[in-house]
Amino acid sequence: MESNIRKNPNNYLVMEQNPEADGQTTQDEIIELKRQIGVLEDALQAAEETNKAKSRFLSNMSHDIRTPMNAIVGMTSIGLSHIDEKSRVQDCLEKIRTASSHLMSLVNDVLDMSRIDSDRMTLNEEEFSLADLIHDISVIIRPQAAQKNQELQIEIGMIQEENLLGDPLRLRQILVNIIGNAVKYTQANGEIHVTFTQSPLPESNAQLPSSDKVSIANGPMWLHFQCRDNGMGMSQEFLKRIFVPFERVHNAATSTIEGTGLGMSIVKNLVDRMNGKITVESEEGAGSCFQVELPFAIAPQSQNSLLLPQGASVLIADKRSPQAAQMAAYLQDGGLIPIHMESGVKAVTWLTEAQYENRMPCAMLLGQELTDMASLDLASHVRQLAGREFPILLVSEEDWAQVEYRATRAGVSAFVPCPLFKSKLLTTLATLTNHGRNGNSTCADHNQDLSKYRILLVEDIELNQEIAVELLSVTGVQVEVADNGQEAVRKFETSPEGYYNLIFMDIQMPIMNGYEATKQIRQMSRSDAANIWIVAMTANAFVEDIRLAREAGMNEHISKPVDPDRLQEILYRQFTAEVT
Repeated sequence: MESNIRKNPNNYLVMEQNPEADGQTTQDEIIELKRQIGVLEDALQAAEETNKAKSRFLSNMSHDIRTPMNAIVGMTSIGLSHIDEKSRVQDCLEKIRTASSHLMSLVNDVLDMSRIDSDRMTLNEEEFSLADLIHDISVIIRPQAAQKNQELQIEIGMIQEENLLGDPLRLRQILVNIIGNAVKYTQANGEIHVTFTQSPLPESNAQLPSSDKVSIANGPMWLHFQCRDNGMGMSQEFLKRIFVPFERVHNAATSTIEGTGLGMSIVKNLVDRMNGKITVESEEGAGSCFQVELPFAIAPQSQNSLLLPQGASVLIADKRSPQAAQMAAYLQDGGLIPIHMESGVKAVTWLTEAQYENRMPCAMLLGQELTDMASLDLASHVRQLAGREFPILLVSEEDWAQVEYRATRAGVSAFVPCPLFKSKLLTTLATLTNHGRNGNSTCADHNQDLSKYRILLVEDIELNQEIAVELLSVTGVQVEVADNGQEAVRKFETSPEGYYNLIFMDIQMPIMNGYEATKQIRQMSRSDAANIWIVAMTANAFVEDIRLAREAGMNEHISKPVDPDRLQEILYRQFTAEVT
């Protein structure tokens, strides 16, 4: 039978039978045609729903992009009109920075969704520290929660393996998106509780990305993440569409909350690509609970072992029992004896007796709260009592940058961030008790004189050059500029060996790009060509861009817009490493 499928004037799909066709239509053929018509109708409905969602998305994006842009333009005008009022200009700049950060997150969401739709998103595989990653997330999220006076608890449960193999950038993106949403959609003074745990993953069920690169002997295991809040919650109807692109809850409570409606769709795609699982429970007015499970391989263990003073005692001064118990467990795992005191007076009394009887502990772990005095007041008392060399470690959820000045003046030797990981605590403790290997105090001196170091900045855009030179010059380093890759190669080649200590390399440049320039530098027959630290500083910020930079011979990657703190962290870490 020959037939055509067309639309009649009422827009319904109908079958036209060819009058010249031989034979009669069979029942099976009719059933098959009805099935095909059903598939086409479903596809048409899905396309119409997608178009409606995209229209809503464009409308939302027009509003959401204009909101931070309005802040940037408006605050710039206000700042210029009050240029002689330092406090007013500073306030404007802070608001411009906040609005710029939000605008950047909108752009990143749209680009990520575009790459997912075109199937161009790839996963990286590298060793990373779970402790460092969770600490970074805490630093990002806590200020947002503090602005709404929310109680944000990040709890570390059973974590056996901290060094993992996987894609830390995408894992961070998943976690920041979910916790950030909890902060965003939870009312002021609300509560958010985040937990991380691990469990073994049976080999028979292991589905790891790029498993050909991963030794099963080094894993695998599940990383479990839960984020529970008591915020506004979601309806059961919306939960069915929560992972659909461009979908957002629309009600009076959320009308003023900015967003693209892409975050959860990106999270779901990333979790699926990482062979993980994600579930959501929610109730309007009662909050939400997100649970994510992701498989990771365990990174090969480092050969460096910590040498702690076995059998020595450590004084814990903290009124919070759960954290004190966690610290005590970590110390016992390291072969140390924990002594717990909840008040400052009891801690000073115990130390006084211990000093008199010549049984001083090897260090003190100072928690964030005591029953009778401020933690830093206790640090001052202990420093006077125990002397200049006695190690005092501050274990706190506070931002170290904000408390560093007061803490160091009070006598704190080092800072251990919360959520607390065993490796962070024991490594810092081993370093301060002079038993660690290759350890550095967390209280790094960012006032170190860097004027003897010389940096080559490779950047073709004059405005970007000006910004980067200013940010780098704050540290005291000497900065020389090359306008493209070819000029960078020439400057490096004609300079004496060891003349440049570090290179910041843009990628997209005329005449010669950053990849080619790096390759040519690495191939030069001079002693510093293979070892000089080359950092990609570029707007090419996707995972595959980072991989291409490494394949070209670059050591690190920093994306534009450049984060000044990240820039300085690279400098101090690299040059401090050279000194030590």
